[in-house]
Amino acid sequence: MQNVLLVTVDSLRADHVGYHGYDRATTPNLDSMAESAHTFSNAFANGCSTRRSFPSILSSTYPLMYGGFEKISAERTLVSEAFDDAGYATGGFQSNPHLLEEFGYGRGFDRYFGSNTEASSTSRLRQFVKQTFDDDGLVFKTLKAGEDFSERVVGYNPGEASVRADKKTDAALEWIRSVDEPAFLWVHYMDVHHPYHPPDEHQLAFRDSTVSKREAIKLRRKMLEDPDDVTDEELQTIIDLYDAEIRFFDAEMHRLVEGIREALSGETLIAVTSDHGDEFRDHHGFAHYDTFYDELLHVPLVLDVDGSGEYDDLVSLLDLAPTLLEYASVEAPETFVGESLSAVIDGESWGKEAVIAESGSLDPEEFRCSYRTENWKYIRGGNHRQAPNKPPEELYDLDVDSSEEENLINDATKIAEDLREAVETHKERVAETDQDIETVEIDAETQQRLEDLGYK
Repeated sequence: MQNVLLVTVDSLRADHVGYHGYDRATTPNLDSMAESAHTFSNAFANGCSTRRSFPSILSSTYPLMYGGFEKISAERTLVSEAFDDAGYATGGFQSNPHLLEEFGYGRGFDRYFGSNTEASSTSRLRQFVKQTFDDDGLVFKTLKAGEDFSERVVGYNPGEASVRADKKTDAALEWIRSVDEPAFLWVHYMDVHHPYHPPDEHQLAFRDSTVSKREAIKLRRKMLEDPDDVTDEELQTIIDLYDAEIRFFDAEMHRLVEGIREALSGETLIAVTSDHGDEFRDHHGFAHYDTFYDELLHVPLVLDVDGSGEYDDLVSLLDLAPTLLEYASVEAPETFVGESLSAVIDGESWGKEAVIAESGSLDPEEFRCSYRTENWKYIRGGNHRQAPNKPPEELYDLDVDSSEEENLINDATKIAEDLREAVETHKERVAETDQDIETVEIDAETQQRLEDLGYK
């Protein structure tokens, strides 16, 4: 039985990866792996943020299936559960608060590193203040104003919302050295998610001087709250920091892979991808909100197993979990809707004609999605808080407008109508699985971490 390593990284857009053509050395180790692996140049996420994307990655279901992406319903089967049932040792290592056990992501794992126990003492102090003092009272308002001032003006942030890549690699390697084979290991790195403050050595790969943590925090606050005021020089600094975080992730991913190869005697299938990208004013905003442009949806996908090849077939992250199970000779759950990428690798017929990304809910007033074919992209309801005046529908000819700037919704009317019908057919399929799921009560610690990551 084959060992399986799934590496995911938060917020890594495809066009900042070396083997995708980026002109900076952000991913030397991933590029080296890609030379002797299978790479998919047209791989797309099925959601524009972590919550919306991970149901597809780990359960091969669309975000709005089985009650939506707020929680993984018991009706969904995670890839970890399939490996667990097949007798694998299973470990998951992540620190995104949207992927906590409370939301269902810990199922099937023997070891799940993803709780709130890694929060710093200063972060806990902030939570204590919120729990203790009335948010309409003078004490709370004074402390909150001081915190806001410290981030915006002074550049001081008293807590960390996620675990750094080096610590996560250490924890994952410690676990893998303690288990019997076969093993399934998932590691999700958060470093490429803002706030960006990579180690100095990685900053100096792209800059003559380093950016202090205080300055990085101030820049992050500005890009999220006052994006129109970010200068061109500040934008370049933000991109420098983002690229340096990618390089930091790349180094730790390499250390993880080498450590696993030393620890395990059998062959290990390795898959590397991202849950979504990040925007740097491509469409007038920053970070990753409810938009469906390629800077958020186009992701790298490398599969290191049985030979190598480059493929431009249209694939999505729905197809990842079925692929891992097939190569490990483990039966895929009936709930999976993706297809194994072995068909692409083996040169067989690949029937996927479109990639669909979702957000909102099945309520007609809240349903948002994109429907992407090889040549066209249709977007419904893609407005968000940094671009609230977006039209309700958008249509882009990707052959001539890869930047998705000229909306043809009122010009290419026949294509628009065809894609509307395709979306409605898809929505009906999703609605067949609809169910009520219990609301997860988020504790103060998780709320604080979500706020620190810019989600609230």
